Amino acid sequence: MDAPFDPVALRARIAEFGAGLGFQAVGVSGVALPEDERHLLDWLARGQHGEMAYMARHGTRRSRPDELMPGTIRVISVRMDYGTGDDAGAWANLADGERAYVARYALGRDYHKLLRARLQKLADRIQDLIGPFGYRAFVDSAPVLERALARDAGLGWIGKHTCLIDRDAGSWFFLGELFTDLPLPVDPPATAHCGTCTRCIEVCPTGAIVAPNRVDARRCVSYLTIELRGSIPEDLREPMGNRIFGCDDCQLVCPWNKFARRHDEPDFRVRNNLDQASLVDLFAWEEDEFLRRTEGSAIRRTGHEGWLRNIAVALGNAPPSAAAVAALRARADHGSAVVREHVAWALRRQQMGEE
Repeated sequence: MDAPFDPVALRARIAEFGAGLGFQAVGVSGVALPEDERHLLDWLARGQHGEMAYMARHGTRRSRPDELMPGTIRVISVRMDYGTGDDAGAWANLADGERAYVARYALGRDYHKLLRARLQKLADRIQDLIGPFGYRAFVDSAPVLERALARDAGLGWIGKHTCLIDRDAGSWFFLGELFTDLPLPVDPPATAHCGTCTRCIEVCPTGAIVAPNRVDARRCVSYLTIELRGSIPEDLREPMGNRIFGCDDCQLVCPWNKFARRHDEPDFRVRNNLDQASLVDLFAWEEDEFLRRTEGSAIRRTGHEGWLRNIAVALGNAPPSAAAVAALRARADHGSAVVREHVAWALRRQQMGEE
């Protein structure tokens, strides 16, 4: 830093910069997360991270920001809303077995690059004001307990479904962080307001929320459709319904989202008609078309093989139809053993439904 600065005045300017960059909230926290670390280590010890070996590999760096970036004493957390306000449309899509359901966050452009670019601009503006300082930007890109840090920064509380919830904004938002060596004043942490509500636990299609504030990733549809490589356990396929990339049920049912304000970020607008696309149409995408249509999209993370695997499961859960059977038979000899296995399962389901 070039010269001394007033931390309180700088904190106020950071809030102004954040608002100008399209963040709906900016907060500052310290770096101590002892209770969250104990929860993380217990979750890992129980194997509830599934095949996400990197969760265990990173160890305490995830819960100790100063180990991830030495010199860190404060974390600036930011929030960017993405909710469309079309909850009724989402429920209607889930109820239509011939259509695909894609998690709302993945309908538009991949948020990682957008948030990271704006966090960099935030850092640049701080630097223009006070001179060089130590920082590093994160958007789900490193071992960071972002929800715990955001909670401590006053951006919301961690709900029983483990998503962050704000009284006014609900939970339809993305988070990003700036780890920094600036001695900024910290904000008061958010307090929990879930009360006795258990709607998120009850609505989870695969029973992945095994206790308040604990998700067993091995049962979570988001994990099964995105993180898991290989075969989806057969007992979890039917409960997945038509969810082909992620799941929103726990957020759709949350009372705090009912009155949440919505924000229209152009980059998050629906692409490829994914909010109402048919399973048969999406299953027809060859790899080159998949890569072209998912350029700049979070969906690319699942890969074409995972895309076909997920849609095959959804087609197996779809109402019996000649179109579904024809689509599945067209992939019956696919080069991937994983795809072939799920197609065969889906065909059996379709044929049983016709009897």
